[in-house]
Amino acid sequence: MGALPRRQRVAAYAVILRVRGGRVEILLSRLAPRVSRSELWTLPGGGVDHGEDPRDALIREVEEETGLAATVGDRARVYSAHMPRSPRDGALVDAHAIRLVYEGWVPPDSPVPRVVEVDGSTVEAAWKPLDDVTSGAVPVSSVVAEALVDHQPFRMQRVAAYALVTRRRDGDDQVLLTHLSRTAAHPGKWTLPGGGVDHGEHPAVALAREVEEECGLACEVGALLGVHDTHFSGTAPSGRIEDFHGVHLLYRATVADGDPRVVEVDGTTDAVAWVPTAAIRSGEVEVLDVVNHALGAESD
Repeated sequence: MGALPRRQRVAAYAVILRVRGGRVEILLSRLAPRVSRSELWTLPGGGVDHGEDPRDALIREVEEETGLAATVGDRARVYSAHMPRSPRDGALVDAHAIRLVYEGWVPPDSPVPRVVEVDGSTVEAAWKPLDDVTSGAVPVSSVVAEALVDHQPFRMQRVAAYALVTRRRDGDDQVLLTHLSRTAAHPGKWTLPGGGVDHGEHPAVALAREVEEECGLACEVGALLGVHDTHFSGTAPSGRIEDFHGVHLLYRATVADGDPRVVEVDGTTDAVAWVPTAAIRSGEVEVLDVVNHALGAESD
């Protein structure tokens, strides 16, 4: 018997994770019976056409196999699989698969996944509990197992500036706070007005801009009170799971007279209010740690 025909294929895949109900889930596609006789799930993705950018190919394949609009990271891990006697279209070939595996994510409000492509290599798309995949309860292809061994959450470090704005009204000490929307990492909690510092932007300038967007009031930034930081894993507004490190510059600030109101639409802030300091200290109002840190720094 002579040498088998050689077939080399370059394909791009995505590890797409989300958190639901306190558990991590992974987006998978089930291979069609003509590809795998037994039930087998794999990462969404597929072949890269000649001249096609792998990331463009992956976005196209994810849409075809799951119906979801994915965003793909910039970096990929490369895996090589040599299958010297692999069936292809009813014949045996000497197959070599080069697999580029990217990190991907979809918006938190994405619809239920569904297969769009007709007569493709996959017949179903679904979110599967990651624990079931790693334990073997869900049968997966080799590329899933290889990719999960190497996968690490995206590491995000963010420098932000926040304002401690206080006043005394009707005998109460009050703090200006913003309420985190459902798209924020800690929805439902209250925090200080402020936000991220853009590249090249002075923190005080960034803070005045953020306060005006979140509170609708002109802000005068005062002295630096201190620095606070937080480290946690969570879901970003984009839907990407991140290993997040936030470095927070805390400033004393004052705002112009007027009723605060949220100016920025569909952001991470959905309300703003003057909150009694006593309600914060008693726990009646649930706040992020940065609020208590700022109040403590002011009293030192």
